[in-house]
Amino acid sequence: MPVLVVGSVALDSVETPFGKREEILGGSATYFSMAASFFSPVRVVAVVGEDFPDAHLTMLTNRGVDLSGLVKRPGRTFRWKGRYTAQQLNEAQTLDTQLNVFEQFEPELPEPYRATPFVFLGNIDPVLQAKVLDQVAKPMLVAADTMNFWIRGKLDDLKKTLSRVDLLFVNDAEARELAGESNVVRAVRRIMDLGPKTVAVKRGEYGALLFHGEKVFSAPAFPLADVYDPTGAGDSFAGGFMGYLARCGVVTDEHLRRATIMGSVMASFAVEGFSMDRVKLLTEPEINTRFGSFRALTQFEELSPGPLRQAG
Repeated sequence: MPVLVVGSVALDSVETPFGKREEILGGSATYFSMAASFFSPVRVVAVVGEDFPDAHLTMLTNRGVDLSGLVKRPGRTFRWKGRYTAQQLNEAQTLDTQLNVFEQFEPELPEPYRATPFVFLGNIDPVLQAKVLDQVAKPMLVAADTMNFWIRGKLDDLKKTLSRVDLLFVNDAEARELAGESNVVRAVRRIMDLGPKTVAVKRGEYGALLFHGEKVFSAPAFPLADVYDPTGAGDSFAGGFMGYLARCGVVTDEHLRRATIMGSVMASFAVEGFSMDRVKLLTEPEINTRFGSFRALTQFEELSPGPLRQAG
């Protein structure tokens, strides 16, 4: 089944301990699409400027990504510049943000997109997220991402949108701030009261937590010796997660757990290179092998322990 993503397509300039890159392909919709495209057809709604390189569009279409909803407007493409240090590799220092054509972004879904069964609302204004939901027709699953900027600046609008969302992707700091709780478990329970009955908490190098109803599932992060560029890891996680669910066409607790691992798999590949350098060379056997490696990370057998040692 296809999955729809509405978000940003951008040009990034990134500096990490492994190097520096200028004007490389980025954006939430881009990372999501590349990850999800390995599992299901992807439909993109986004905006770019007239300066956006055609080579990037070609790469996305070669991955089978449908760009019918990507519009090109007069002006410059959204740009972001950030730095990661060895001490804070999980958190970017934003050096510059230029919204450009993205500032006037008004998502308009092509008619064939409106019946897409799986919908992902990227990290955009919650008012725009709600406008997307006004255009879709009874999707099987609606997922959304958000960030502290919207939590602090448009909390009421965000809560209205969350009342229409089935699944929320957030990191642990965002979950705490959104709920006003210091404990992540209590925070997630409060978030569920707002609408989403499933919450995926992204924890960077510590993996991810999936809350589904009363059930909790913990997924480790894949142990990597080198993390070249953490940009887009969260969107790649969401892409692998949603793409896998769309491929299965069903949403059960077991499928959600496997989707969490598949999201972690795709995030682990994304950070092994700058921008799409690693993911664009990725193969299905590599994905399957790493999925098996994740299984081995937490696999253990039940044993019959001897009697407990007596105290004294």
